[in-house]
Amino acid sequence: MRSPFPTSLFLALALALSAWAAPALADTHWPQKDWHVIPTEQRYSALLEQLKQAVDANDMGVVTEVGPTQAAAQRGVEIPGNRVVGVFRNDFAVDILRLSVPAMIEAPIRFYVTENQDGTATLSWKKPSAIFAPYVADLDDDKRASALADKARKLDAIFEQIAEDATQR
Repeated sequence: MRSPFPTSLFLALALALSAWAAPALADTHWPQKDWHVIPTEQRYSALLEQLKQAVDANDMGVVTEVGPTQAAAQRGVEIPGNRVVGVFRNDFAVDILRLSVPAMIEAPIRFYVTENQDGTATLSWKKPSAIFAPYVADLDDDKRASALADKARKLDAIFEQIAEDATQR
C-alpha cells in the first residue's frame, strides 16, 4: 500500500521540524560603532570575578547584576554564562542629574560578560560617551552640554581602566 504522503513532503516536514526543534546558535557579531569587545583566555567565572574586583579597585560600584544563566538552569535549560553588570558611582549620578534628568535612565552603565563556546569569556561594553551623546545633543545650554560630555568622557576612561584591569590578570 502506498503512503498518502509523498516521500519528498515527508522529508521536507522532517527537516523543518528538526530545524525548529534544534537550538539556534546565537549571533556573536558585535556592533563595531561605540562598543569595546575584549575576548579573553579567562574562564567565565574568573572574568566575572576579576571584573568585580576591578570595579572596586577603580572606585566604582556594582549597582546591578543580572543574567539568564542561573534562572535557565533552574528550569533545566543549559545556556552559556551570560551576565550584565551595572556599574556606577553616586557622585557621577548626582552630577549627571544636575545636568540632565533624562540622562540618568542610562545609569548604571553596563559591562557584559559572555561565555564563549570554548569556555573562555568575552568582556564588552558600550562607551559611556556614546550612551550619553543623545542627551548632550538635546541640551539647549552649551555649558551644561559640555559638562555632561566631559562626565561621559571621564566615564569612558574609567570603564577602559576597569576593563584593562579585569582582562590583564
